[in-house]
Amino acid sequence: MNNSNKFIIIAGPCLVETKEICETVAQELKRITTKLDIEYIFKASYRKANRTSISSFVGIGDRKALDILAEIRQEFNVKVITDIHSPQEAPLAAEYCDALQIPAFLSRQTELLQAAGMTGKLVNIKKGQFMAPVDIIRAAEKVTATGNHNVWLTERGTSFGYHDLVVDMRGMIILKQSPYPVLFDATHSVQQPSIGVTSGGQPQFSEKLALAAVATGIDGVFFETHPEPTKAKSDASTQLPLEKAENFIKKLLVIREAVCSLKSLQ
Repeated sequence: MNNSNKFIIIAGPCLVETKEICETVAQELKRITTKLDIEYIFKASYRKANRTSISSFVGIGDRKALDILAEIRQEFNVKVITDIHSPQEAPLAAEYCDALQIPAFLSRQTELLQAAGMTGKLVNIKKGQFMAPVDIIRAAEKVTATGNHNVWLTERGTSFGYHDLVVDMRGMIILKQSPYPVLFDATHSVQQPSIGVTSGGQPQFSEKLALAAVATGIDGVFFETHPEPTKAKSDASTQLPLEKAENFIKKLLVIREAVCSLKSLQ
């Protein structure tokens, strides 16, 4: 759990493409979050198992990518999180990472949730695009049934017709009634899934949605960032340019401080 009451940032490139990209992102985000006294977890998927097209890039190889994550963890003294997609992956990824993430498309998979819980690692569950807020709370209970209560919940938008998502701010207020820290995914929430052979997006809305989400009193924000998003091999249309990360986080903290001040008036 987030016992420090510090604001949480989970951020990094969508996918482990090269060690150099991971190092560049980790170094900059570690600098920003240390300066701003924020709890930080470096995120990168070691493999993408749910690409839109059969021809889409899925990774550089599992062991190679996991080794890079372990090196980032040691080199920059940061916690690291990665996605898992099957129960068999949980103990493997847990050897390299501090936290495991359950992708939104898999957030109801009981065996996957329980396998993640049994590693004893922090488990961040992305709320499925097809789920009501209360449903993801039930998913968290599948993890805690293993004895692991170190669970976070992340809102990432809800399917709205075809090829679009909508963010309902009421959902985060509902999730905050649970005992779990709640985060908002600022970049996946503006995706337009499966536009052609890839997913599109509307990144111009990421910042405003994130500011609104923080205003509901959530515990942190998740976002993907890349030195050159247009060249990224996954989620190129929605990743935040790394050069904009510091200003983005500072704006989130302004709203966070305002929310904390309002609590004293209640």
